[in-house]
Amino acid sequence: MNKINRVFLIVMDSVGCGELPDADKYGDKGAHTLLHILEKYPRDLKTLRSMGLGNIVSLPIEPVEKPIASYGKMAELSSGKDTTTGHWEFMGIVLHEPFPTYPNGFPADVIKKFEDAIGAKVLANKPSSGTTILDELGVEHMETGNPIVYTSADSVFQIACHEDIIPIEKLYKWCEIAREQLTGEHAVSRVIARPFIGKAGEFQRTPRRHDYSLEPIEETVLDRLQKKGVPTYGIGKIKDIYTGMGIDHSVSTVSNDDGMAKIDEHLKTVDNGLVFANLVDFDMQYGHRNDPEGYANALQEFDDWLAGFVGKLKDTDLLLITADHGCDPTYPGTDHTREYVPVIAYRKGISGKDLGQRKSFTDLGATVAKIFDVDLPKDGTDFLKSLEE
Repeated sequence: MNKINRVFLIVMDSVGCGELPDADKYGDKGAHTLLHILEKYPRDLKTLRSMGLGNIVSLPIEPVEKPIASYGKMAELSSGKDTTTGHWEFMGIVLHEPFPTYPNGFPADVIKKFEDAIGAKVLANKPSSGTTILDELGVEHMETGNPIVYTSADSVFQIACHEDIIPIEKLYKWCEIAREQLTGEHAVSRVIARPFIGKAGEFQRTPRRHDYSLEPIEETVLDRLQKKGVPTYGIGKIKDIYTGMGIDHSVSTVSNDDGMAKIDEHLKTVDNGLVFANLVDFDMQYGHRNDPEGYANALQEFDDWLAGFVGKLKDTDLLLITADHGCDPTYPGTDHTREYVPVIAYRKGISGKDLGQRKSFTDLGATVAKIFDVDLPKDGTDFLKSLEE
């Protein structure tokens, strides 16, 4: 069997596949992103079906007798249900305490310290969806120049500013200040720049969002690959999630379509190493906006693209497809949901096998580590043998 030279790891951001046993602790009892979307808006998903998506859990997609890829689902061992927690666990970091969240907004002393540093008062300081907060305070922001600061059920400090009122570089500087200040008990997982444009009733967020994550708290599989000289490529917000740690090369994206195009480009130009991509539209555009139809369409678009991508892979390539959490657009609220995530592993010419229920997302990183012969994460069990027989 030929040695694997390239790994393409694609994260379908938020495409969860059913509640975890502790979902009730997170207020997510009964959540099931994939099932509820496809029940309301059935889609063909021919490629994912052929890879065993319908064999993982019961879906409005028929299981296949001989999947062309190995398939299973992974439980999140960490506490939490956000992007950083999920991605960190992929690469070996398990968080036993969740990042802090602020259901009543940030404490007064946190806000005052930030206001003093930027020389402006903030608007909002409460949990909200990104579109709702713009409808509510976008005009006042434009009249005063004061930034809109808001959070969600996730551990985030989000700053929204109109690009015609606050230049994008100034917004980024404010985010950097917030990131420096939010440490210790208030070390949120991400500070997020949320630029927007438009006028009252027509505000739109722009693609110039930028995430400022905490630096990973320990060495990851990415760091080990980098130390060994195995090239690592981040597509989309991967670099931001790991604060650049362990990432040799990075490109940003503005949409799923752009992300898929960038993956295609890397297929042509990268000879070996890990290509790690996040497709954020599932989560940002459809999950958080309670748009199951848009989500279903995005799944179909990804599936259509995947059919062509798979056909270009070599027998020395491995394709891994997964998700980092759920975001059931049919569930009450607009927040992430605590769910299992699918894992699909495709190698040309290798028959698919049932990978079962994995105890941790770290099994993914363990498999990547095994392929490139670096130390495995302590909580991970690789499934490489299933991909070699």
